[in-house]
Amino acid sequence: MTAPPLPREVSRAFDALPAPIRKRLLQVRALIFATAASHEEVGRLTETLKWGEPAYLTEETGSGSTIRLGRVNDSEHAAILFNCKTTLIETFRERFPDQFEYRQTRALLLPASGALAKRPLSVCPSLALTYHLDQRWKR
Repeated sequence: MTAPPLPREVSRAFDALPAPIRKRLLQVRALIFATAASHEEVGRLTETLKWGEPAYLTEETGSGSTIRLGRVNDSEHAAILFNCKTTLIETFRERFPDQFEYRQTRALLLPASGALAKRPLSVCPSLALTYHLDQRWKR
């Protein structure tokens, strides 16, 4: 599955980013949609803006935690942002301690250029998009 066309307001948010970060985050966007399509229980994603940044929600099924794409203020890296009240960044750090750079409990940072570590990176949105399903098993 290819990613759907960008909604106008989301397209504007991507356009406001520096070109290298925009290009990297559009790659991540495609990966998020491909990952969602590979998990039947995720359903159709809602693509919108949260805090002015592109955001991906599992509103249809409630299976996951919101993923946002942007950057953090003091970095030239692209950022995949997650809800800081989840254990997602902690889980990513455990699984991929040297693969990515992290910022507190909120962000996974990616260099704006160079090869994208697609295989490990695809695990991260997969865990986020199914986060609430995984939490049900832990109760």
